[in-house]
Amino acid sequence: MRQLARYLVCMLVAMTVTPAMAGGDRAGTWCEPGGERVQDAALYRDLARQDVILLGERHDRMEHHRWQLSTIAQLRAHRNDLVIALEMLPRQAQPALDGWLDGELDEDAFLAASDWYTHWGYHPDLYLPILHFARLHGIPLRAVNLDRSLVQRIGAEGWEAVPTDERYDVGPASAPADEYRERLQASFEGHAQRGMGGSAEAFVRAQLARDRAMAEGVVSALDAGDEPPLVVLLAGSGHMEYGHGVPEQLRDLGIDDVAVLLPRDSGAACASLEPDLARAAFLLSGDQRHELQVVRLGVVPEDGDDGVYLSHVAEDSVAAAAELRDGDVIVRAAGRELQSADQLRRLVHQQNPGTWMPLTRLRDGEETEVIARFPATRRD
Repeated sequence: MRQLARYLVCMLVAMTVTPAMAGGDRAGTWCEPGGERVQDAALYRDLARQDVILLGERHDRMEHHRWQLSTIAQLRAHRNDLVIALEMLPRQAQPALDGWLDGELDEDAFLAASDWYTHWGYHPDLYLPILHFARLHGIPLRAVNLDRSLVQRIGAEGWEAVPTDERYDVGPASAPADEYRERLQASFEGHAQRGMGGSAEAFVRAQLARDRAMAEGVVSALDAGDEPPLVVLLAGSGHMEYGHGVPEQLRDLGIDDVAVLLPRDSGAACASLEPDLARAAFLLSGDQRHELQVVRLGVVPEDGDDGVYLSHVAEDSVAAAAELRDGDVIVRAAGRELQSADQLRRLVHQQNPGTWMPLTRLRDGEETEVIARFPATRRD
C-alpha cells in the first residue's frame, strides 16, 4: 500500500499544470524549441508513430522522473507495445528486471539482485515509481548499458583491448560529431575539477561506449518480436541533446525515426531554446518542494584494502566539515564495517536530512571517530 500511495502521488504531481513562469512560457506544457507551444494531443499522435523515443533527465531530479512517468503513461495510452530501455543498469542485470516484472522480487530483493548501488548509485526512489508502472502494465524493461568497469576499461585502453566475447555483443562506436566531442571534453573538465582521474580522451571513449551500448540495446529491443515496438529510452539528457550521442549511434545503425524529448526548468521560453535541441521540450515548474531530499557526503569513494578509500573530498561538503580529506580511508560507517564503496553509498542514502552518521577514519595508520552531520535542508 505504501508503494501504491507513493505511485499515485507521483502521478498526480507529474500531471499537475502550474501557472505561467516569470519570463517564460507556461509550466506543464510542451513546446517546439525555437518555436511555439505544442498541443499535447497532436504531439502524442505524432510520437506514437516513431520507432524510438529518448526521454532525457538529470539523474538526481525527481521532477524529471515524474515528467518521464507522465510521458510514458501518455504514450502507453496510444501504444500498448511499449518497451522501456534503461541507462541505469547494464546487460547482466536483465534477470533482475525480469524477476521484478514477474513479481518474483520485491523492492529490496530487486535492488540486491540488480546490484543497483554498484551499477548506478542514484537513489532508487527516483526510479521506483516508473518501475512500478511498468510492472503494473506489463511493459518490458530492458537493461541496455555496460558494466562500469568495462566502460572504464574501454575508456582507458580502447575497444581493441577488450576481447569481442567480453563486450556483450556491443560494437565500437562510430566517430562523434565535432560539436559532441567538444561538449564531452568540456564535461570532462568539470569531472576533473571534482577530483576524478583519467584523461579527456579516455572520458570521451567511455561516454561513446555508453552511447553505443544504449543504441544497440534499443535496436535489439526493436528486433526482438515480429513487429517492432515503440522503444522508450530513459537516459541522461547529455546523451541525446542536439541529436548527438545515442541518436548519432542509432543513425549509424540505420535507425532514423527517433524523437528526443527533454525536460526544461522554470523560466524557459520556447522561442529561446535552440531549434536543434530536441523534437520537443516539456516546461517544468522548478518547484523544489517536491524534490526527493537526498543527503550527500561529498566524496568520491573507491574500494580499498582496509575500507573505503576517499580519492576526493569536495570543498564545503559534509565530509569536509567532518574533517575528512583526500586519501582518508573510512573503516566503519553507522557502526558497520565497510567492505565496499557501494556499501558506503547505500548507508548514506539511508540517512535522512538533519541526522548524524558516525564514521571511523583511518589516516596515517591511526583510527579516529568523526561525525558526518547532514543538513536539515537539501545541499546541492
